[in-house]
Amino acid sequence: MADITVYGAPWCPDCKRAKQFLNEQRVPYDWVDVDADPEGLAFVEGLQDGGRTIPTIVFKDGSHLLEPTNAELAEKLGLELRADRSAFDLVIVGGGPAGLSAAIYSAREGMDALVIEKSGLGGQAGVTERIDNYPGFVDGISGAELAQRLADHARRYAVTLLSAVEVTGIRRDETLGGHGMVIVDTSAGDSYCADAVLLATGSRYRRLGIEGEDELIGAGIHFCATCDGPFYRGSDELLVVGGGNSALEEALFLTKYAGRVRIVARSGIAASALVADKVRNHPGITIHTNTDVLSITGRPGKLESVTARDRESGEELTFRPAGAFVFVGLDPNTGPFTHTIDLDERGFIVTDGAFATSIDGVFAAGDVRAGATRQVGSAVGEGIAALLAIRSFLERQHLRSEHKAEGPAS
Repeated sequence: MADITVYGAPWCPDCKRAKQFLNEQRVPYDWVDVDADPEGLAFVEGLQDGGRTIPTIVFKDGSHLLEPTNAELAEKLGLELRADRSAFDLVIVGGGPAGLSAAIYSAREGMDALVIEKSGLGGQAGVTERIDNYPGFVDGISGAELAQRLADHARRYAVTLLSAVEVTGIRRDETLGGHGMVIVDTSAGDSYCADAVLLATGSRYRRLGIEGEDELIGAGIHFCATCDGPFYRGSDELLVVGGGNSALEEALFLTKYAGRVRIVARSGIAASALVADKVRNHPGITIHTNTDVLSITGRPGKLESVTARDRESGEELTFRPAGAFVFVGLDPNTGPFTHTIDLDERGFIVTDGAFATSIDGVFAAGDVRAGATRQVGSAVGEGIAALLAIRSFLERQHLRSEHKAEGPAS
């Protein structure tokens, strides 16, 4: 039994939000569907004197929260939401592999760093069931364990780590510090200033938004065939959702692990002619176009079935793949910076060869950066490389400040 129980219903958006928040923070909980569990509904009514507000979240000490905000949940969980000061050498926005690796190296370089993560430390990697291609872990490592190791390593060097805190914007103020500083504003109403800022906010895979998806992400539902395909070696069937280049290339890759790969595309095939021809001519691939995925069923850690509907015939289809891989697009987490920093046509941050952005003193690394390869190992490498570039920037800035203080030679 987990220390937390969430009472709710599948149709409740606040229940889904609360569960997602707990998942991001890697907090175990038990889920009770009050629509399907009369005893659970009776418990909720008894707790609320007849009320039925959901989600109702009950904690180990017997206390409970009714329809809490993420901020209220964060406070209840004892998460650190505010730093003890407002000025740092470096503020890192994003606590995934790139951000945490940069934080570790910044501490070793003697920098005073602050990491601000809007969800759970570890980023997208932290909610991955298993990472099998990270160098040095011969038998693989769970995403949660790798995330915890990175966070613990940063804490060992006394890096200030904030989670469940959202950054709302960045701006440069040339009047601060004698050489100008970057200010980072948060949704909590706090502002932190720094000589340099590293944006490592990552990206997010677009989800299908259908029933059953959230509960199986990382354990039946995946977004990276290279990362997770090997787990399904010898499977009878795998499912790919999407009709673009990425979906078709990943489908071809997955044929190494399954007897059949089934592609389900909402409209048609929108890939390059070369890739499309390879897929159409591959004997181990079956294609369903103009088909909507309706729902996913399974139990903890295991996908059981995927229900879809052919839009032309109206026929409802049921597939039973060992795993499903979703490739319907990728969105960068650049919302707070949209109007202040140069982005490419897809919304990713544009940098130069030294990871510098269009704002002086602001750098970017990892999946949020245009041209990133979007693998855990490369994100770690980019975080470290960006930190070394930031060190050089700060050294040059320090020299400029010294020259300015000395004044013109007599």
